[in-house]
Amino acid sequence: LPAGLSQWFPALEVLDVSGTGLAELGAELLALPRLHTLLAKNNRLGGPGSLPKGLGQAPLGRSLRVLNLSGNRFAEVPPALLGLRGLQSLSIGGNRLHGIPPDIQELRSLEFLYLGGNFITSIPPELANLPSLSYLVLCDNKIQSIPPQLAQLHSLRSLSLHNNLLTYLPREILNLVHLEELSLRGNPLVVRFVRDLTYNPPSLQELAGRTIKTRNVPYAPSDLPENLVRYLSLASNCPNPKCGGVYFDSCVRQIKFVDFCGKYRLPLMHYLCSPECSSPCSSASQSSTSQSESDSEDEASVAARRMQKVLLG
Repeated sequence: LPAGLSQWFPALEVLDVSGTGLAELGAELLALPRLHTLLAKNNRLGGPGSLPKGLGQAPLGRSLRVLNLSGNRFAEVPPALLGLRGLQSLSIGGNRLHGIPPDIQELRSLEFLYLGGNFITSIPPELANLPSLSYLVLCDNKIQSIPPQLAQLHSLRSLSLHNNLLTYLPREILNLVHLEELSLRGNPLVVRFVRDLTYNPPSLQELAGRTIKTRNVPYAPSDLPENLVRYLSLASNCPNPKCGGVYFDSCVRQIKFVDFCGKYRLPLMHYLCSPECSSPCSSASQSSTSQSESDSEDEASVAARRMQKVLLG
């Protein structure tokens, strides 16, 4: 950076030096008391001395709110950044990070954290100690598990975890009641989920069996071979009350949410006879079903569709 920057522009509030090939940010930055946004992405920062010493103690350390260091060469989150107590947005995506320091919890004002496109393998539980964090981006890393402590991020609205190595999610994730966006595509968890949801068209035998069952075609055991009689006895009724169909081997699997003692909402597999039934209607049409049960079924259907959108989107 040019010498005398603070003398020329003492009231500077936003500085964008992205794509300029910088290998270090000079000490001139420290004397900019009003600078609140610093964009330095797509440079060559990351080596020793890339950031000025005393960053957290300088006037800049108190004024800076937005810092973007994405597209550089940092192999670790620079310790100097952890002194920026007023920082609200931090982006270090597309670097060479292999981990997240537990001291990230010192950035108590952080609302937006972007760490996508690195080589991060784990998430420290201390990340849950950021009370204002609303947007957390950890996509395109090598993360294998999510610490259950993340459920303490009560302000979290968006969590991006796509293209990682996740095989499961902790049950505590359901406690993120303000979460609006959850991206999981490209993880083994979702790949397996999508594979299991694949709908194979019914065989000719099943189509014939469905026709006999749904149209109540009369037959006697003496009319058919024993194996076909046994096959027809294995028909399962479609749980969609407005369908009335049956299935044997070919069905549609989807996630259905149910309440457990009014405390937990648990996902269960839900089997339907065809893709047309993938959004089951309320069971209110059945006289034996109470209104409260109907409301629960509606809520479960909405939740199921939302979860499918989350997992596949």
